Amino acid sequence: MITLTDRYPTRGNAERVIDRTDPVVWPSAQDAAAGGGPWSAQELAAYERHGFRSVEELLTPAEVTAFRTEMDRLAADRALRDDERAVIEPASDEVRSIFEIHKISDLFAGLVQDVRLVDRARSLLGSEVYVHQSRINIKPGYRGSGFYWHSDFETWHAEDGLPRMRAVSVSIALTDNRDTNGSLMIMPGSHLTFVGCAGATPADNYKTSLRMQEAGTPSDHALARLAERHGIHLFTGPAGSATWFDSNCMHGSGDNITPWPRSNVFIVFNSVDNTPRDPFAAPVRRPGFIAARDFTPVRGTASRAAPAR
Repeated sequence: MITLTDRYPTRGNAERVIDRTDPVVWPSAQDAAAGGGPWSAQELAAYERHGFRSVEELLTPAEVTAFRTEMDRLAADRALRDDERAVIEPASDEVRSIFEIHKISDLFAGLVQDVRLVDRARSLLGSEVYVHQSRINIKPGYRGSGFYWHSDFETWHAEDGLPRMRAVSVSIALTDNRDTNGSLMIMPGSHLTFVGCAGATPADNYKTSLRMQEAGTPSDHALARLAERHGIHLFTGPAGSATWFDSNCMHGSGDNITPWPRSNVFIVFNSVDNTPRDPFAAPVRRPGFIAARDFTPVRGTASRAAPAR
């Protein structure tokens, strides 16, 4: 039996702040840029420095309409609402998230295979990739609750068993992301520091953490230090724009008390060379709809969402 070294211990008796030891842009990405890959050398350098990169107009208006219509259909599906993959807002009783959308919807299945996404993920991670997680986040107007500050990698490492920081997320706007309706915030450069959080992981933590995360959240002191060092960047953009960000970025979002909903599709690509082991700091694995155990590489195909022109 192979014993893996835990590079990023977390969920212990005390909080620990650790320098990242993994690459941000994995080696073959520079070669791809030199050969005319999806990212330029300047874009890769900015991603490596800040931990994120935005792409304007990733989806066409026709594609946005198709995906938003499908999102609305899924959110209104009463049977799906009773499924464990649907997360309900505690205050408004509206759908907050739906997980594993690429297994539920043929349209979203096509999106996770889209060459515009897959090629960028392959380039950043320097390998073939599979979908570790997919979901739609629906932050309704007036009572849409936020997502507290966290590093995704801390959770995926502790509760899913991802050994290294070799995953990337893409958040694609299906509605306008405004500076007032609870848009994504990231601390630029925070991906270079891992905050190993204090406290044990409760059994079946995912059942509560998907609504309100507590385990795996940094202390106020650690957040203040990161914010003082890096500042906070707010992502806004029209429907169809996208933000790629490293798995260890410290990020979160506020409540939405405006009349305008904020809805995004969120896909996590993980390297096929970084597949999950047993959880590093949790009693059992989370379910497959949250952390996939099918590591089949995505192919990369042309979009099927927009009508032919």
